[in-house]
Amino acid sequence: MSFALHHRRWVARSAFAAALLLAMNSSVSAETLEAALARAYAGNQTLNAQRAATRAVDEQVPQALSGYRPQIFGSAAVSAEATEARGGGQSRTITGYPRSVGISLEQNLFDGFRTPNSVRAAEASVLASREALRNTEQNVLFDAVEAYMNVLRDFAIFDLQRNNVDLINEDLRATRERFDVGEVTRTDVAQAEARLASGRSQVSVAEANLKASRAIYRQRIGNDPGKLFPGRAIDRLLPRSIDEAIQIGHAEHPAIMAALYNVDAAQMQAKVIEGELLPTVSIEAGVTNSWNNGGNSGGISTSADRSTAGSITGRVTVPIYQGGGVSSRVRQAKETLGQRRIEADLTREEVRAAIVSAWGALEGARAQIVAAQAQVEAAQIALNGVREESKVGQRTTLDVLNAQQELLNGRVTLITAQRDRVVASYALYQAVGRLSARSLTLAVSEYKPTEHYNQVRDKWFGLRTPDGR
Repeated sequence: MSFALHHRRWVARSAFAAALLLAMNSSVSAETLEAALARAYAGNQTLNAQRAATRAVDEQVPQALSGYRPQIFGSAAVSAEATEARGGGQSRTITGYPRSVGISLEQNLFDGFRTPNSVRAAEASVLASREALRNTEQNVLFDAVEAYMNVLRDFAIFDLQRNNVDLINEDLRATRERFDVGEVTRTDVAQAEARLASGRSQVSVAEANLKASRAIYRQRIGNDPGKLFPGRAIDRLLPRSIDEAIQIGHAEHPAIMAALYNVDAAQMQAKVIEGELLPTVSIEAGVTNSWNNGGNSGGISTSADRSTAGSITGRVTVPIYQGGGVSSRVRQAKETLGQRRIEADLTREEVRAAIVSAWGALEGARAQIVAAQAQVEAAQIALNGVREESKVGQRTTLDVLNAQQELLNGRVTLITAQRDRVVASYALYQAVGRLSARSLTLAVSEYKPTEHYNQVRDKWFGLRTPDGR
């Protein structure tokens, strides 16, 4: 194969990789970014763990609602008694086996508004957990986008570096031939050999980066990457201005919504504790059946004693002094409420900073692509010129190698910018709080946390979870 033909093939393959149009062999069986995101949504362990955490928080509501319901207790007791009686110079032993069974009921009528406030606090916690789940979904999907695009980028760079080594090999072969006929010196050969060693080192680095990206891909998406289609930016879904993006983020971002619901929960929790300082009213009822038969006195069986007792009691309890413990817990709850409010303000600022950062990264990636494309075109022209000048002795072997390196660097920069362009678009969409399986119209069965909540909210008993465990 002639050097010119080899060079043309390398240029074509480099352009092919730099454009990321088919960074990995794109056949009909290749996986798309949307398919990878769907796989991550369905099977990512971090997301599944957060779903389980949300289901656990759902149980706080029926726990709080239990304060409205009666408490019923059953009891049973059995004992053995022996009594020694003395009189008239004689003694006798009386034995008995008293037993009893009973049932009691206690119904809360008023508990200082602790039950209704506990329900409100639990409901606020449920809403906060759902927003935390939405935020986790965003993070998981974005991490999957990063993993997908990193594999594409690193494969393209690896391919470029391998082809660069092939090209330097051709340069080295041509330089040795020219050295054999006395056209160049030993220095030219050594320079080509040094550049070849450097190129092989870069191939090793690129291969290591690709392996690391593939490992992260498996961790985040759930399978080893195969053939991947190129990723696409989602400009059609993005806000038109940074002000609009900030407005949407402050209104919709799940992290902010979760923080606000946590404020509500902390406020209700403070009221729950304050309720311990108020009177409580309850009603108690019970029935007890007791008897003592089978006893004897000096070998003579006694008759059975049997009785049934029932009672109903209204109870009012007025707290007067609890040692200062309740007052301390109220103050503590108020400080926690203040902390939650500060955290909500902090979250707003964090979201705003994330939006501004993502907007800048997206604009920077767009500009970098334009600059990198110009760099590649200029470097290609320069390389062609240096090669022609080298043929007539106006350029050295080192000039040719440097020009090739400049072109390689430009293509690597272009690949990286194209990857950054796609990732930045998803980062902005995540920053405004809208990155979700639904908004991306992924082909998945959407997880709906309200289904589990509705299944357990009004359960009065049962140890099995709705999924049968």
